[in-house]
Amino acid sequence: MFKAITRKQVIRRLNTTAVKRNYHENVLPSMVSPSAPEFLAKKEAMDSLIAELEAKADRARLGGGVESQERMKSRGKLIPRERLSLLLDSGSPFLELSPLAAEDVYPDYVPGAGLITGIGRVSGRECMVIVNDATVKGGSYYPMTVKKQLRAQEIAREHGLPCIYLVESGGAALPHQANVFPDKEHFGRIFYNMAQMSALGIPQISSIHGISVAGGAYIPALADENVIVQNQGRIFLAGPPLVKAATGEEIDDESLGGGRMHSTESGVTDSLARNDEDAISRVRGIVSNLGQAGYRGALPERESENPLYSAEELNGIVGTDVRQPFDMRDVISRIVDGSRFREFKKDYGSSIVTGFGHIHGYPVGIIGNNGILFSPSALKATQFILLCSQRQIPLLFLVNIAGYMVGSKAEKGGIAKDGAKMVRAVACADVPKLTVIVGGTFGAGNYGMSGRAYSPRFLWMWPNAKIGVMGSSQLTQVMNTVSKDPSQHLTLKSEIENQSTALYSTARIWDDGIIKPTDTRDVLGLGLGLASRRPHQARAGRSTTWDGNGTGFGVFRM
Repeated sequence: MFKAITRKQVIRRLNTTAVKRNYHENVLPSMVSPSAPEFLAKKEAMDSLIAELEAKADRARLGGGVESQERMKSRGKLIPRERLSLLLDSGSPFLELSPLAAEDVYPDYVPGAGLITGIGRVSGRECMVIVNDATVKGGSYYPMTVKKQLRAQEIAREHGLPCIYLVESGGAALPHQANVFPDKEHFGRIFYNMAQMSALGIPQISSIHGISVAGGAYIPALADENVIVQNQGRIFLAGPPLVKAATGEEIDDESLGGGRMHSTESGVTDSLARNDEDAISRVRGIVSNLGQAGYRGALPERESENPLYSAEELNGIVGTDVRQPFDMRDVISRIVDGSRFREFKKDYGSSIVTGFGHIHGYPVGIIGNNGILFSPSALKATQFILLCSQRQIPLLFLVNIAGYMVGSKAEKGGIAKDGAKMVRAVACADVPKLTVIVGGTFGAGNYGMSGRAYSPRFLWMWPNAKIGVMGSSQLTQVMNTVSKDPSQHLTLKSEIENQSTALYSTARIWDDGIIKPTDTRDVLGLGLGLASRRPHQARAGRSTTWDGNGTGFGVFRM
């Protein structure tokens, strides 16, 4: 008959074996029972949620649908994802960003915001790839399309990734022009970013596979090197109808902005391709000749090693109800190499877990929530962040936080200033930060755990993740205080619960995508590999990535 044992006994047994393998006390034990009813209920709920989101993602990958794709093929074109597949090295992983952007945001369906973005290997080199999907509204730019492209460029700039633009777009979606054109983070910022990155030595390459009109014409105009497909690609500031209206001149598309004209007369393009396949081949050739432009990646510190425990158990450990507690160590042990984790200040501030590990050979400092944040927890996290910044170790935040402690005892104990120390440390840490929201992230806890406002290099959410000013139970109590209308309570509660979901977040690009728990280790490995990149050479003393110089932390309130 099975005899229950304590966590300490498990650790003792593991350490007996671990010493032989030179693991010492750093191996995390697992107290998970995959046959327990609670585990099975959590797993079933998570599996169901993942299946629902995967169905939405599969639909979004079809772009404008089968009919739109067939129409594109009938014109001798490759569909956008076929172009992407040809561009990437065979077998290369592709870290797609925000594939469910714009989901349920607009009255009409705009899958993926009409844009495919992600990081993949081209001719042996990691690149940011940005592909217009002309099967979706002709590749026009909605507000979320602009936001998605700007986020891709931000990641490219931070990591020194060459940008490849596969262009086929009608420009801004005119009905949305007020939210696309005039502001700082609107359409014009795309071209500003291209100019800035080129000045920093980060290559900008474009391939024109269809129409590239109005603002879209500035993508090839600002690229360092351009390929265009003959009798297919078109680049002009204004199309024939507008030219006729403005000047009275009658001219056809090809004469006005076709590939041959731009390659032989205007000089806007540098290479004339026969078809999509030829254009992609030429782009791969350009990348193969980039030399040392941009940034080099650092090699992993050690060989990658699989965790001791199965990632398949993560669904049953966490489940979909963020109110159900779990030990973040059970998540960490299924992500880090060899399930080894050297915990820092284990017996102090126990509602937060901090420590050192490796993921796919890359060193990382991990901060994970095991409850609400008290002053000792905040101080512990602050000290750990300072250590990692001093030692130039990237930080990984595994988030499941209801917020900081409230009440008279907490306030007298200085939770405001201690929480602010943690927030300040996160804001000023001079190392790459990666954030995975594995449960809830509410209130100021979102700030202390490197939410979007604190510029983590990447932020991913699990399908069950929730984000909001407060949880639904706290919301109900607040509403009972400020309003006596029960119907108003229910309406607002339902609305806020909907706005707190991972799907709502990813549709608005508050994150870089929803990932399955089982994929977390590999996704983080790719992210850390990118974060390890340091400048090969800086232009005019300017650097776009961390280099260990540091900027200090300002004044901590004591």
